[in-house]
Amino acid sequence: MKIAVVCANGKAGQLIVKEAVDRGFDVTAVVKGENKSAAQNVIVKDLFDLTAEDFTGFDAVVDAFGAWTPETLPQHSTSLAHLCDILSGTDTRLLVVGGAGSLYVNAEHTACVSDGADFPEVFKALGELRQRNDVKWTYISPAGDFQADGERSGKYILAGEELTLNSKGESIISYADYAIAMVDEIEKGAHIRQRISVVRE
Repeated sequence: MKIAVVCANGKAGQLIVKEAVDRGFDVTAVVKGENKSAAQNVIVKDLFDLTAEDFTGFDAVVDAFGAWTPETLPQHSTSLAHLCDILSGTDTRLLVVGGAGSLYVNAEHTACVSDGADFPEVFKALGELRQRNDVKWTYISPAGDFQADGERSGKYILAGEELTLNSKGESIISYADYAIAMVDEIEKGAHIRQRISVVRE
């Protein structure tokens, strides 16, 4: 399995790379500078400078891009659109590290976790992704409490578009367990053009 992880130096990116490398994947880190991940191969480029040729021959590309300031939030949409454009019409899968804010809290899918909060760009990115029938995408949302330094339990529940609670009534998952779920999805390829979510068992 040959995969690339975009923004591999981030906390989520590094753990996804490690999980994939530990399983024997051929992993390429896409980074802007020095590679800090466990990837064997490196592409040193800004995300917005990537081309279709950069991903020729890859089975999957993981988008681990993150933006946290008002100035950079629009890049959730623009960066995802760029990756979709360069993967358009190919068999290379695009797996997106998503957020929990857009998960629904009712069966009718009319109310979201972050209703009333100001997350327009994140919602916009997912909404635009849903229109991309030319890309084999999968959007994976974490649980509500996404813990960067949480333990690696090795157990998770795969859920759908609704905010899901575990047997303890928690919506929680560590970055490490999320990485397991991400790599499992890369291996199985069961949710093409779907948004799914994961929570600790």
